Amino acid sequence: MTERDAMIRILIVDDHEDARMGIQAILEGEPTFEVVGFAASGEEALRLVAELSPDLVLMDINLPGMDGLEATKRAKELAPETKVVMATVSDDVAHLFEAIKRGAQGYVLKNLQPSAWLEYLRAIASDEVPLSKELAARILREFGSAAPPSVPPSDAPSRPPLTARETEVLRLVASGRSNRAVSEELHLSEHTVKNHLKSILHKLQLQNRVQLARLAVERGWVRES
Repeated sequence: MTERDAMIRILIVDDHEDARMGIQAILEGEPTFEVVGFAASGEEALRLVAELSPDLVLMDINLPGMDGLEATKRAKELAPETKVVMATVSDDVAHLFEAIKRGAQGYVLKNLQPSAWLEYLRAIASDEVPLSKELAARILREFGSAAPPSVPPSDAPSRPPLTARETEVLRLVASGRSNRAVSEELHLSEHTVKNHLKSILHKLQLQNRVQLARLAVERGWVRES
């Protein structure tokens, strides 16, 4: 793999030029991040997602015309492998849940310290962001008891359709463990844990850890606490 292949290519979407430049300045603090484009609207973001195929999109929620939530939904339809992180000044938890429903992988506040931004985005890019048990419980309460469309309630299995090892990984990840914590607890390499997690998400037709936590709690694979 070349150095360029290892770069994480990022599209910044914000309708304020100062905000776009500020985000770019933060990202320049991480040598593996490469800003490949800027968009000032949801419509422009979709065009650039299709044109540039970025690895990650930093999406403002409040955009003129098509807002960031709708743009996220459409971007994920266009490019399912592209990760989307909402960037906003609002800490309204309803926005977080709505962003996750639309397919976002994360949610970052604009007033965080640059070091926190970089740590969080590195974790998102490498699928390392853990979920707290509290967040899993809040997701359950927000979404209610409806299962994802890909797994109708009437057909829901009594236990996950996974191997024994994948089930162990699922329960730990959905309970809030990071990949590193899972690897230490199960005596596996982090690379192996990542491969198990990818297999789990594929088998359950899910996109991210938040959806995994939701489904695991709903089905009783992990317990609320």
